[in-house]
Formats: sequence, structure tokens, C-alpha cells
Amino acid sequence: MATDLTVYVDDDPGELARVGDVLGDAGVNIAGLCAVTSGGGQAKIHILVTDATPAFEALQGAGIEIAEEQEVIVLDVEDRPGGLAEVVHKLGAAQVNLETVYLATNTRLVLAADDLAGAKAALG
Repeated sequence: MATDLTVYVDDDPGELARVGDVLGDAGVNIAGLCAVTSGGGQAKIHILVTDATPAFEALQGAGIEIAEEQEVIVLDVEDRPGGLAEVVHKLGAAQVNLETVYLATNTRLVLAADDLAGAKAALG
């Protein structure tokens, strides 16, 4: 099962490296990642992992709180103009609201939705 972990860290130099070190030292492969700041002194990081347990344990052991753990869809997409639009049009037509979207390694699209089962059905 693909899992997106959401963590918040201080918006300081080296914090993302610390997260990478913690997961790397625990043998956790980061399959995808998205990090953004909003000006409030915090950075929100989405981390895609295939096995959440060791990632969860490593982050908590380092004092990095996991704000959310969510099952996500990881979808292979063609790397070309319009590839994203084709996917999200299907979800819009199925009235599925996306909550998180980012690209992962190997041109894979990570999708979290308010109705994950509906999203899976819409994507076939």
C-alpha cells in the first residue's frame, strides 16, 4: 500500500536534510516527496513510502511528528503535455475532489482524494 505521510518541520536550512537522514538511516526509501512553505515559519512535507511502519517509527524516534498518514493512489502517467489533464478530468467527471497531488519518482502521479474508492473506480 502506498502511503503519504505529512510532517511539519521548522522552515530552517537543513531541516529537509534531517528528514532525509532519519529515513535513510532507517532504510526507508522515499518514493516521492513534496515540500512547501507558507511563510509561517513551518514547512509542510508530503513523503511517499511503500511501507509506513519503519518510516513512522524513524520519524517519531527523531521527534518529527507525523500530522497525517493517508493511503494514496500512485499512478503511472506518460511524461507528455496533457498527461495530467487526462487523469484529473476523469476524477472531476466522477465528482472526486483531490486533496493532494504531486509527482513521484519514475513519472508517477500521487493522488489523495476525499473519496479514494471513487477515485480508483474513476481511473479504472
